[in-house]
Amino acid sequence: MPIQLGVLALQGDYQAHAKAFQEAGAEPFEVRTAEELRRAEALVLPGGESTTMLKLLHRENLWEPLLQAAKAKPVFATCAGAILLAKHVTHPDQESLGLADIDVERNAYGRQLHSSVEKLAFQGATLEAVFIRAPIIRRTGPGVEVLSRHNGDPVLVRQGKYLIATFHPELSSDRRLQKLFLEMAG
Repeated sequence: MPIQLGVLALQGDYQAHAKAFQEAGAEPFEVRTAEELRRAEALVLPGGESTTMLKLLHRENLWEPLLQAAKAKPVFATCAGAILLAKHVTHPDQESLGLADIDVERNAYGRQLHSSVEKLAFQGATLEAVFIRAPIIRRTGPGVEVLSRHNGDPVLVRQGKYLIATFHPELSSDRRLQKLFLEMAG
């Protein structure tokens, strides 16, 4: 039976994540309530605008339920999701869940017009990475494994049950990261 994969659906391109995970063999569902967070066996924190996500999480009384769910369950976090999961956020300083032992700098690759598609080395092959107002991981803790870098900076990392990308893997046709996360969560 497929894993119950919840995609946080408050803001951002959560529909693209759901489609990508369907293509990878999962049966994702959108998460907007504390009950849906509890039902999920694993979570996706999508890209989007992290300050807007924070406001919505607090307005909908989902901050604490998300914190508890993310402590207990596998999480795939991309772009703004990486910011939410990080231990420390700068540019500007911002609240975060503080669960992944990484420090990130918001919008470090520049504004939306500086968005780019890059080729990354990953598992002995090339991985297409779409960067849109992406954060940079400035520090990784000792338990964080760097899976791929761009210009020397970590852009794909794993820490225990967390898989974190500063780019948007849902916007390419490559489903290796979704499959890797499903293996981690399974």
